[in-house]
Amino acid sequence: MTYKTSGVCSKKIDFEITDGKLHNVSFTGGCHGNLQGIGRLVEGMEVDEVISRLEGIRCGFKNTSCPDQLAKALKSLKN
Repeated sequence: MTYKTSGVCSKKIDFEITDGKLHNVSFTGGCHGNLQGIGRLVEGMEVDEVISRLEGIRCGFKNTSCPDQLAKALKSLKN
């Protein structure tokens, strides 16, 4: 899946979901090292757990962040 981000430095997030678990998260743009870390931390995690942990995180004065955008991407698939 590919999700086009909004309001953050990264431009898009690519990821896969298999049996309700998140895999192969990759951000394009943004803070490369930090976003690689997020991808590795959520690897194999249940989608609902990722949403619970990342939803609502803000970056500086922005109303969102790259982790929050990942949560939004995952929530959009549930609707």
